[in-house]
Order: sequence, then C-alpha cells, then structure tokens
Amino acid sequence: GGDHTITYPILQAVAKKHGPVGLVHVDAHTDTGDRALGEKIYHGTPFRRCVEEGLLDCSRVVQIGIRGSSYDPDPYKYCRDQGFRVVLAEECWSKSLVPLMAEVRKQMGDKPVYISFDIDGLDPAYAPGTGTPEIAGLTPAQALEIIRGCKGLNIVGCDLVEVAPMYDVSGNTALLAANLLFEMLCVLPRVKTM
Repeated sequence: GGDHTITYPILQAVAKKHGPVGLVHVDAHTDTGDRALGEKIYHGTPFRRCVEEGLLDCSRVVQIGIRGSSYDPDPYKYCRDQGFRVVLAEECWSKSLVPLMAEVRKQMGDKPVYISFDIDGLDPAYAPGTGTPEIAGLTPAQALEIIRGCKGLNIVGCDLVEVAPMYDVSGNTALLAANLLFEMLCVLPRVKTM
C-alpha cells in the first residue's frame, strides 16, 4: 500500500466506532517522530499523532521488529513512556515468534485490535522494494508467525504499507506483501479457514 501515513486517518475512523484500540505494529521504525522537515504528518509520525488524539489503548500496543539508526541516544523512550511494548529485531533473531505472540494475545485480551504491518519490518533480503530498508530484519516465516499469532483476537482492521514498486525490481516484495495481506484476511474474526 501507501506509506505509513495512511494508518493515521484509518485509526481515526476505527476509534470513532470502537474507541481506543490495541495495536500490533510490525516495522523497522516506531513511527513516533514529532516532525520531519517541519511537518507533523508524514510516514514517521502517525503513531505519535494517534497517541495525541487518544486513538490507541497504549497499554495494548506492541511494536515488533524495531531497529535501525537514529539521531536520538534513546530512540525508543517515547514509546516506552507511553506504555508501548517495543520488541527490537535483535530480540527476534534466530528464533520462533510463537511464544512472543502468545504473550501478545494475552496483552490484547478481547478488546479491539488493529494490525499495521510495514513491509520494512522484514529484512531487505526478502523485501527490498521499500523506501526505508534496514538490515537485520524479520524473516517471512516470522511474519507469518506474527500474523497467524493474531488469530482469535478481536481484529477490527489491518493494513500493509510501504511497498515501493519502483524499488521492487524482482517483484518479490509485492508477492510477499500480497501473501501477508491474504494471511491477515484469514485471521479476521468469523473467517473460517481449513
């Protein structure tokens, strides 16, 4: 899809119906910046804007796959100060995320949850077609474990963002994104799978 800015108005609409929601956010970046080039709304700020507007139940926000360089000596302080659970990519290296998702399901409970998946949460070896790739990311198998681990949650919406076709020379990123979206559809409430 588009860049991560699209999640902000979606969550405004979702919160009008459901109130503040939990968030399962897969990304290389927290997207909680305050400004870029003087602008308050861009793809690195949507979740700060959502916090400011009370769209998120901050005790039920988990960010998975976070990594990359920063201009701040403590780049995840804002998130932790809000009560977010930040799972760095290095905490995911070389292991199954099934146990993590069991914890996430307990954290989310039966209240409304939104899934927001930035394709750059995956390592660029698997998903090079994105504008802000960061090395040492998640694998496709881990992405499936995260999404399938959301089965049974009260999911009220989801997105997959930041696929950039001009950088996706092989088409692998689009193929991976399409499959991850299909998996998200399969874990929505009341969807019957075999």
